[in-house]
Amino acid sequence: MGVILDRPGVTDADRKQRAELVARAAELVPLLARNARRTEDERRVAEENIAALTDAGLLRITQPKRYGGWEVDFRTKLEIVRELARGCGSTAWVVSLLTGGAWYLGLWNEQVQSDVWGADPDARVAGVVAPGGTAELVDGGYRVSGRWAYCSGSLHAQWLFLGVPILRSDSDTDSGTDSGTDSTPVDFGSVLLPAADVTIEDTWFVTGMRGSGSNTVVARDVFVPRHRFVSAPRLLSGQTDTPFRDEATYRAPFAASVPTDLVGPQLGLARAALDLVLDLVLAKAPTRGIAHTEYASQTEAPTVQVAVARAASLIEIAELLAYRAAADVDEAGWRGELPEHRERARIRMAVAQAIVHARDAIRELVSVHGAASFAESNPLQRIWRDSEVASRHAVANPDISAQLYGRALLGLAEGPHSTL
Repeated sequence: MGVILDRPGVTDADRKQRAELVARAAELVPLLARNARRTEDERRVAEENIAALTDAGLLRITQPKRYGGWEVDFRTKLEIVRELARGCGSTAWVVSLLTGGAWYLGLWNEQVQSDVWGADPDARVAGVVAPGGTAELVDGGYRVSGRWAYCSGSLHAQWLFLGVPILRSDSDTDSGTDSGTDSTPVDFGSVLLPAADVTIEDTWFVTGMRGSGSNTVVARDVFVPRHRFVSAPRLLSGQTDTPFRDEATYRAPFAASVPTDLVGPQLGLARAALDLVLDLVLAKAPTRGIAHTEYASQTEAPTVQVAVARAASLIEIAELLAYRAAADVDEAGWRGELPEHRERARIRMAVAQAIVHARDAIRELVSVHGAASFAESNPLQRIWRDSEVASRHAVANPDISAQLYGRALLGLAEGPHSTL
């Protein structure tokens, strides 16, 4: 697919950089595959993986060049994460979310970026956009408390962004008394905290994506300076706090960009499943038939031929949908424009359908490979479990995405049906 489905203005130098970074990711696939079982058993990405990713510069792909990052576009990130997922779904998921955190920080003010990367350019950022607590307005900042579940990458991050409503204390009202907190939010968005200021509870006990370590972050009366807050309504309307307006990557529309973090791992898992099944079938084709049939070789069975063709086609469709969505996000950033509601809804629909098609391809491959797919020694069962769990992320819900897109196509207002 190479040069198709790219934003306008992509240069040969851009594509050369993309090829270099994807090649770096490909070099790590054998290591990630060797550590995949360990990552799953320990329920966190193996530190050897994190070290290798750091050395390869792949955890800094969405960091501003001002701090030594690559500042890549969304299409490039998508290909890198897809490649990593061929080795380990959990590792690719964590990379996608951590680099998503770095991109998110690129939308914030200069002081926040300096707080994080000024002293440590390798600092990593994880977080949860959905509100899980509260931030009360106090002198000079906010007092933050709450619980935020499903914080992927939190075990490997030095900073955390957490979704909150901003509540005004009674002392800020005309009464001048401090008798509690007004429960009516005056804003909502994300606050940024050092990971050392919170507790991470070990709550991630699941059947798939076990290595993502998506545990629960707990904050208790943590003070956050006023500048470490970004307003979600401003971001959703296309307004960012960064003063560096020439950085096109951070002009990409927030609501359309966030879902793309979820699709790269699915594409890589599906490719890994196809490669694995083809290798297994071809390696055993001369001697392994299909039980209770007259087929002495699996490759001669039309059911196998059709199934692998269907799976390969589903993967290609998923990639095309995902690449187009990424290209559309990149183009919006390049132009510095907030896409219309209908276009944002179409991008989200494309991402959701790409995930569904990749998941369906994996299901097809598991079925054609048969009961052997579920042997604990077979990586295919882990690929299947990882896909099934990751594809249920709320932002990628295909029915909600379809509803939003359908409303847009019918000319209906956005409505209160989604916060993204």
